[in-house]
Amino acid sequence: MISGALGEFGRIRRFFAPLAGPGGLGLTDDAALVDCPPGHRLVMTVDTMVEGVHYLPDDPPDLVARKLLRVNLSDLAAMGARPLHYLLTSALPKSVGDDWVERFAAGLAQDQRIYGVALLGGDSVATPGPAALTLTAIGEVECGGEIRRGGARPGDRVWVSGTIGDAFLGLKVLRGHHPDLTDSDRIALIARFRLPEPRTALGPRLAGIAHAMLDVSDGLVADLGHICDASGVAAKVRLTALPLSAAAKRLAAAQPDLAVQLATGGDDYELLFAAPPEASAAIRRLSTELALPISEIGTIEAGEGVRLVDAAGQPIPVENAGWRHF
Repeated sequence: MISGALGEFGRIRRFFAPLAGPGGLGLTDDAALVDCPPGHRLVMTVDTMVEGVHYLPDDPPDLVARKLLRVNLSDLAAMGARPLHYLLTSALPKSVGDDWVERFAAGLAQDQRIYGVALLGGDSVATPGPAALTLTAIGEVECGGEIRRGGARPGDRVWVSGTIGDAFLGLKVLRGHHPDLTDSDRIALIARFRLPEPRTALGPRLAGIAHAMLDVSDGLVADLGHICDASGVAAKVRLTALPLSAAAKRLAAAQPDLAVQLATGGDDYELLFAAPPEASAAIRRLSTELALPISEIGTIEAGEGVRLVDAAGQPIPVENAGWRHF
């Protein structure tokens, strides 16, 4: 039983039952009912966020909830899937009160409206801490339309959406680094850490275009390595081609060694994909149509591993390719 004036089931009735979709049955049963349209497959993913690891203890509860939902929607987008539902499990210390949970649920409600998803159910338990929040997202894709990691081929071009490294910098700012940044740069970078933008419109549009795809969560170099491992290929990335925000460019200009850190920092949740050269025009049209930058940053080659190179094509040493929990 979670402590607080409302208790576990009171919290469910007041804060979470209003978020349930038809398949959630008002959160009154032990399981949900989900239909799958003919010719489609369900796509499921799960992520956990731990206080002090994935978010800071004083982060606003509504933004914690929205980030939790969005990182999962990003995984669905990375397979070309359209989001539908989600399940939520919370393990909260007894010191977390009803007000925190109410604000957390309000954040979920806000993003449910934005992304057209609904809650199916879940579980709530107490823990001595820290808090751990787990969300399972469910989407759908036409049979054969899913985009997996293992399809990259030598000769493919490597592309990435949006900008890289902002979330890494946003966390640094929250921890007291880069004090000379302007207020507007600080706000922009912190927002990228606390509230990523899952590319739910782009992902499904890349079906039939991208050979392989994932989202950047552990760091661009590390995640491209996952594509290479699954596909049995190698990749070369031009450091100068990485798309950076204006704030990141200003910092990188003053600290030349920072660019490599941006290529290996995590939490971007941009789509990273390999596509054949003949798809370049279609990708640029998508970029214009969606008003979303999509940048060509490298190539897929025979071999193994990821090489980061400078403007002259010379290898750049990378000590740590990205985030690892263990």
